[in-house]
Amino acid sequence: MKTRERIIHSALALFNEQGEPNVTTNHIAADLGISPGNLYYHFRNKEEIIHCIFDQYAIDLATAFLPEPGVGADQNKLLSYLDAAFQLMWRYRFFYANLPDILRRDAVLQEKYLVAQKTLQGDLVRMMQEFRDTGFLLLDDNDIEELGDTLKLVASSWIFYQSVHAPATHITKAVIYLGVIKILGIVSPMTTPLGKQVVLDLIEHYKAQMDQQ
Repeated sequence: MKTRERIIHSALALFNEQGEPNVTTNHIAADLGISPGNLYYHFRNKEEIIHCIFDQYAIDLATAFLPEPGVGADQNKLLSYLDAAFQLMWRYRFFYANLPDILRRDAVLQEKYLVAQKTLQGDLVRMMQEFRDTGFLLLDDNDIEELGDTLKLVASSWIFYQSVHAPATHITKAVIYLGVIKILGIVSPMTTPLGKQVVLDLIEHYKAQMDQQ
């Protein structure tokens, strides 16, 4: 792995473990066993590192909900989408936890974030249209737009919400699984009888995942 890639990998791990505000470029250099000057050869400051991490996050976000050719919407596909959302929240949890502060100090990154969120909104709407057409949801197009916006809001703010309301809370996989269950709970009242059973089964699946943490 090249030094630049090692810096990004180390920074992401430290941001997730210690919180982005508590990590400096000196901490990242020390974690890698390189000099600060070596780090600055690749990145001028911590903000550039965060941009690189976000660029990878945006790529992961754009590909997480891509439709699979020839595959219809079913319970396994919904599970796949939810697992993808969970993996994103876990892998980039520092960003979700410190989102307002990070965006407030970087207007360029905020613009990148808004573009990524617009893409996510479109993917969520398309995904829910699939499940409506399969017979899982009872929603018209306007309701699907509103639901997509609500789910995006919950997913993007869940970790920050947990951190603010319980400052001592350590963000674990169980905390994120609880967010996935919350999303399923929002969707449940809008399902058909077939869809409701699918949602209930998925809730039990994620509760079991929580118990294993």
